[in-house]
Amino acid sequence: SALTVFLSTLTPKFYFALTVTSSFISGLIFVFEWWHFRKYGTSFIEQVSVSHLRPLIGGAENTPPATTSFSAGENETSRQNMPECKVWRNPLNLFRGAEYSRYMWVTGKEPLTYYDMNLSAQDHQNFFTCDTDALRPSDTVMQKAWRERNPQARIKAAYQALELNNEIISVFFPYYSCATAYVLLAEEEATTIVDAEKYFKQALKAGEMIYRKSQNCHSQSPQHEAQLRRDTNVLVYVKRRLAMCARKLGRIREAVKMMRDLMKEFPLLSMLNIHENLLEALLELQAYADVQAVLAKYDDISLPKSAAICYTAALLKARAVSERFSPETASKRGLSTAEINAVEAIHRAVEFNPHVPKYLLEMKSLVLPPEHILKRGDSEAVAYAFFHLQHWKRIEGALNLLHCTWEGTFRMIPYPLEKGHLFYPYPSCTETADRELLPTFHEVSVYPQKELPFFIHFTAGLCSFSAMLALLTHQFPELMVIFAKAVSIISVTGLAEVTWGPWGVLRSVVKWALVSLMLLGYELFHLPLQES
Repeated sequence: SALTVFLSTLTPKFYFALTVTSSFISGLIFVFEWWHFRKYGTSFIEQVSVSHLRPLIGGAENTPPATTSFSAGENETSRQNMPECKVWRNPLNLFRGAEYSRYMWVTGKEPLTYYDMNLSAQDHQNFFTCDTDALRPSDTVMQKAWRERNPQARIKAAYQALELNNEIISVFFPYYSCATAYVLLAEEEATTIVDAEKYFKQALKAGEMIYRKSQNCHSQSPQHEAQLRRDTNVLVYVKRRLAMCARKLGRIREAVKMMRDLMKEFPLLSMLNIHENLLEALLELQAYADVQAVLAKYDDISLPKSAAICYTAALLKARAVSERFSPETASKRGLSTAEINAVEAIHRAVEFNPHVPKYLLEMKSLVLPPEHILKRGDSEAVAYAFFHLQHWKRIEGALNLLHCTWEGTFRMIPYPLEKGHLFYPYPSCTETADRELLPTFHEVSVYPQKELPFFIHFTAGLCSFSAMLALLTHQFPELMVIFAKAVSIISVTGLAEVTWGPWGVLRSVVKWALVSLMLLGYELFHLPLQES
C-alpha cells in the first residue's frame, strides 16, 4: 500500500527525466567503453572486474597469467614452431637528426616512442661499449653519452669526447680516434643526409684504424677480444650507414657495392639483416635477376623470415603475370600455372604478415617507421610499406593482383588460429608490442579482428532502450505512467515467488508480463479484470 501511494504521486515528468538520465549515463559509459576498446583493445569494465572484483569475491584463478616478454635481440632462434614477440632493430631505420627530427619540426608530432628510443639506447650500449672503455677518457665520456636521455646532452658529450681525444689520447696513442663520437653526431646532430655522410666518413677513418689495431692484439686477453668485438660492431655499423646514405642520395650502384662488400667481409653478421637493405636497393635499380639471387640464398626454410623476404618473393612472381591478369578472364578460363604460383606467393606473404596489404593498397595511412619492429606485426608492415610501396607501384598490375587475391588467405588459415597453414600460428602478443613501438597518433592494425566485448553491446542496448522509453514517455505520458506503475507493483510483489533457476526466472518474467498487460487493459479501457 505504501508503494502504491508513492507511485501514485509520481508524475510523467519524473518518468521522462528518469529515462533521459538513464539513457544519457548509459550513453556516456558506452562511448567510454568504445574509446577504451579502440585504444587499448580491452573492455574497461571487464578489465576492472577481472583485476579488482574477482579477487575480492574469491574467484581468482590459481594458474598464473601468461606473460609476454619483449626483448631487443641480435639473433632469432631457429624454432619455427614457437611464436615469439621479439623486437628486432629495423634494418632500414631512418636518421634521427636528418629525418625523424625534421618530421617533428614540421608536424609537431613525436615520431618515436619512449619504448623504442629506450631500446635503441640499449642497442648502442651493447654495440659501442666494452669493459676496456674505462682506460680511455673519451670512451668513458661516450659510455655516459649513450645513457643520456636528452639529445642535446648526448651531442654535447660527443663533442667533449672528441676534445679529449684531440688533447690527450692522440698524444699517447696516435692510431686512436673516437669513432663512436662521430657516429652519435651523424645520427643526431646532422640535419641532412649530406652532413650525416660527412660525419660517418670521419667515423669510418677512425674506426678502420682502431679495428686494425684490435685485430693485432685480440689474442692477448679476453679484454682485448671484447674490444675487437666492439670495434667490429662500430666498423660494420658505420659502413652500413654510409651505404644507406649513398642510397638516399641517389648513388644506388655505389650503395649496392658497399653492401655486397660488407656482407662478404663479415659473413657471420647475418643477424643484422643487411640483405634487406640490399634487396631494397636492387629493387630500386630494377635488377630483378639479382633480387632473385639474393632471395634464393636467404628465403630458406631454416632461416628466419621477414616481410621483406616474403613480399619481395611475391612481387617477383606477380611481376610475371600481373600485367595481363584480369579477374574476369581468370574466373572464366581458370588460373594458369604462373598465376597460381603468384597467388600462392601472395597468400604465403599475407599469412606471414597480414597487415602489409592495408598499407600497400593504401587502405591505411603510413607513418615514419620505428627504429625497432616486431616481425609479423603492424610495426614491420609500416616499415616494409614505407620503403617498398614504390616498388609495387612501379610494376604494372601488381597491386591489382594483390587486391584481388590477398583476402583469400584467411579462408585457408584455421580459426581461431590454433594452427598456421605455412607458418606457426599468428602470435597473440603483437598488438601490445606494436602499441609500444608505434606513435600514439597511429591507429594500430589488429589481427585477427577482435569481437566487440559484451559490455559494449550491453551499454549500447541499455542506451537505446532507455532512449526509446524516454521517447515513448514524452509522446504518451499517461500510458507510460500506468505501465511503469503496473510493472513496479508486479515486480515488487512477485519477487518473493521467483524460482531462482533459468526456467523459474523465465516463467516469472512471462507471468509478470501477462499480469502487466491485464492491468493495462483494466486501467485503459475500464474492462472487467477477468475479461482484461
